Formats: sequence, structure tokens, C-alpha cells
Amino acid sequence: MTMQYRPIGNTGISASIIGLGAEHLDTKPPATVDEVIGTALEQGINMMDLFMPGETVRTNIGKALAGKRDKMHIQGHIGSTDIKEQYDVSRDLGVCKKYFENLLRCLHTDYIDFGMLFFIDSEKSFTQVFEGEILKYAQDLKKQGTIRAIGASSHNPIIARRMVETGILDLLMFSINPAFDMAPRGVNVLDHLDGQGKPFGYEKNLDSDRATLYRLCEQRGVGITVMKTLGAGKLLSKEHTPFPRELTVGQCIHYALTRPAVVSTLIGCASAAQVHEAVGYLDMDDKERDYSGIIEQYQGSFKGNCVYCNHCLPCPREINIADVNKYLDIAVLDEKAVPPSITQHYKALNSHGSDCVACGSCEERCPFSVPVIKNMERAVALFGV
Repeated sequence: MTMQYRPIGNTGISASIIGLGAEHLDTKPPATVDEVIGTALEQGINMMDLFMPGETVRTNIGKALAGKRDKMHIQGHIGSTDIKEQYDVSRDLGVCKKYFENLLRCLHTDYIDFGMLFFIDSEKSFTQVFEGEILKYAQDLKKQGTIRAIGASSHNPIIARRMVETGILDLLMFSINPAFDMAPRGVNVLDHLDGQGKPFGYEKNLDSDRATLYRLCEQRGVGITVMKTLGAGKLLSKEHTPFPRELTVGQCIHYALTRPAVVSTLIGCASAAQVHEAVGYLDMDDKERDYSGIIEQYQGSFKGNCVYCNHCLPCPREINIADVNKYLDIAVLDEKAVPPSITQHYKALNSHGSDCVACGSCEERCPFSVPVIKNMERAVALFGV
């Protein structure tokens, strides 16, 4: 088992494809925090999100990272506070500064890798942060070298897209899993998974706003780190999953990692065993990772849309069909101005659309009736090979 890493846009930083969500370390004793972070580092994990505002958990994480700070890239949030002695969000610059400076002190560090503009889910939050003093504060921190790059967290694809379109972000933390991607707009999926909402039918396609966001991030060179990969654990449960059967940890991770622009899945772990379970993904074969069967019942309405599952393989010409389709989907966002980076990534593939011999094997295997042969032809037309 060898950890894999993906570059984050133009930051010069690469992230382990399995990352650590630290929220489950809150309230845990120092020994547990030390064990989880130590195990993560031993397994090659180098990406961690730390949004919790409490001084105790921050201090415990700082102690666990003592002497190893340079081995972990940290997402530290600007705006995560506990001003009422509970988890809260603030848009007050003075309060944001206080908590960010506290994070630096607790971690015994003079820099945070990614300064994350925290919880931008509404028009009001976007305006307060991007048109107010908080963004300037983050930009000043970057100029000073106190943060290496600017990121933001969001659960709203419309607002997230606005943030990406500003050209300011290097990184976006976003909630991605099959249930979120397929739920009707406006539905709180976690409530439904908890049995608190009325049953609902899934959309007949991946939510177009979410799909476009992922492709736009890839197009603009904005990496995505994934939260809610496991749907707060509900997608792993027979009682709570909205699908015909529960998904595995590996299937959830693979779904997220096959979305465009995703660089790391941040898995919340409260024990060394959970860290090992997450990194066990690296040892899984394609069959164990395959999530297509879980959502295959929606085949009729997914018709023609590649979900990058690679269920179409093997290809006799060894074309990575999912990657070709992914870069094609990104390119067609603006066919007149395909980003050079996307063309470069496409051409770096071992095989291309021009290698297709139109045997049709892929189309016979595809659960979603994707017109692979036509897509290969279109890729040749757009990318020249």
C-alpha cells in the first residue's frame, strides 16, 4: 500500500488522496489525538482539515504535530469561532483575527498551509466575506507568508461557483457523495438520512449545478478537498442509506476521487483503526471500489452521462475512458477557450480518443449508455489527438 498524491492547482502543494478530517478528535483525550495523527502520518496522509474553534483540541493537535509540522498540510479556517462558548460562525474581523491567531499559537507554528474562508453558503455570507474586510485579511496573510494559499468551504454549489469565478481561491472544501449529488435541490440530505424528513425520490441526473462546479474547478485549477464523503456515516448503514444497499467506505471514497478537481477526501477518524480502514482504499481492486451498481437503478435517467466509474473497462487499446470523458466534459464548458492545462492533462494520458477502434466493448459494458465512441471522436476534434 503506497499513498498517492495529487497536485493542488498551481500552489506547488500536493495532497494525499486520503486526508484527515479532525472533527472527531474534539473532546478526545490527548493520547487519542496523538495516536490518530501519528497513524495518519505513518500512512502517508499529509492533508488535514482543522475547523474546530476550541482551544483544547487545537492544543492537543499542536502537541501531536510537534516536530512533524512540516509533514502535514493544514486547512485552518477564518471565521470558525466559539464566541458563545459553542461552535459558531463570525464575520467580525476582530473576532476572526483572534481565533486565527489562536490557531497559530495552539499549533506552535508561524504558518497555515490553507487559510480557509469559513462556511460560505449564502449570498449574505459571500457579500460579507468577499466584499468586506475578511477577504483582504486573508490576502494580507498570504502576502506575509502566514498562509500559503487561500481556500474556502461551502455546501452550496451556486455560491461555491461564485467564489471560484472570482479567481481568488486555490482550494475549495465541498461536500461530495452520491446522495448529495443526486438529491433534489433544497433538500437537507442528512435530515432525510436521519429519518427526520419525508422520503424523497432522487433526481433523474446528477445535480447539474454540482457537476458543473466540479468541472469548473478543474478548468480553473482549483483543487477540491471533500467533506461528508461518507454522508456522516449514514451511507454505510443499511438503516439509513437511500440506495438499494449500503455503500462501503471504499466506494464512497472512490466516488469522491473520481469527480473532477478532487485532490483529497477528508475522512473523519477517531481511532487508529479508522485511519487504517480509510487508507485500506489503496489496496482495493477495481471491483471493490466500483460504485456503479449502487446507483445503476437510475440508469434510464442517467442515460448518456459518464459518472467516471470505469465500469466500461477493460479497453483493448488501454484507453482510460473515464479520464477522456472527464477532460472532454471540462473542455466543453467553453470549447472556444479550452484551458491549456486541460489540454496538457489530456495529452499526458497514455492513450487518447484517436486510439479508439470503435469496437463497442465499452458501450456494451457501460451501465449508463454513454456514447463512448462518439465521445472519443469529439475528444479528437477538441484536443487534436
